[in-house]
Amino acid sequence: MNLSWAYGDPPPHEDKVRLLNEALDLGYDHLDTANIYGKGANEELLGDAVMHRRDEFLLASKTGIIVDGPRRGIDCSPEAISSSLDASLKRLGTGHIDLFYMHRFDPKVPVADSVGAMVRAIEAGKIGAYGVSEWSAAHIREAHAVHPMAAVQTEFSLWTRNVELGVLDATRELGIALVAFSPVARGALGGELKDPATLGDKDLRRSHPRFDSANWPHNRALIDQFDDLAQENDLRPAQLALAWVLAQGDHVHAIPGTTDIGHMADNFASSDKTVPAEVLDRAGQLINQQSVRGHRYPEVMRSTIDTEDYA
Repeated sequence: MNLSWAYGDPPPHEDKVRLLNEALDLGYDHLDTANIYGKGANEELLGDAVMHRRDEFLLASKTGIIVDGPRRGIDCSPEAISSSLDASLKRLGTGHIDLFYMHRFDPKVPVADSVGAMVRAIEAGKIGAYGVSEWSAAHIREAHAVHPMAAVQTEFSLWTRNVELGVLDATRELGIALVAFSPVARGALGGELKDPATLGDKDLRRSHPRFDSANWPHNRALIDQFDDLAQENDLRPAQLALAWVLAQGDHVHAIPGTTDIGHMADNFASSDKTVPAEVLDRAGQLINQQSVRGHRYPEVMRSTIDTEDYA
């Protein structure tokens, strides 16, 4: 996402292309995009940058969120899913998306109808499997009963533990992959963000409560201790954050985003690190849903989230 949208000004096009190809060279084999990332620009970027290497990675994209000027909302009607899928395939320059998510839960549409559209896309060979993003355990179970889903994507990190209220257990029980986005806490646990006031005007974190002037000093003090714990164990902070997420279950995957090639290499190297359970426990006791201050989303976004939430 941050190659095209939401985290300040994106890097130059040639740098994006280089980063994506170096990711594949390094061994990354799962690239995640969505139709709303840059209003289609991110899918077009993948089409331009790496589709000549299509057999080297699993391709995931998403549908369901509408961001079109004043027209904003969620639409997972069968017609919208079908139309959005065709548009994504065209932008990506491919005839097949391996994993296609409903980006948010749409309460206006029966779950069976939305899943039915996904099943027809599977039967047509346009997608390999379907998933959902930021859905509750109850709705995941309902959809899975209609047709088995492959993956649930949701925010999951040391400081965002909503999945522990139901989704983590449901996906484990049903044999569904849990794909953690923002596993490095939107960069907060990356070891470099000291003052959110320095973020660009277009950076979405400027509107997120955990990064505001009321909550950040408290959270920064916890993060400083976390950074020290990582350094004591010869780890980058992001590597410790990723190791903790991946230790939460064999079915848990992490998709850290970055615009920096060096950070990308560090993130990839985390899979080769053996972090003692005691260190992971200390990290989890230090940074967690109760210890940090501020909700993960601003109020305007909370209403779009179906995942179980803390009071």
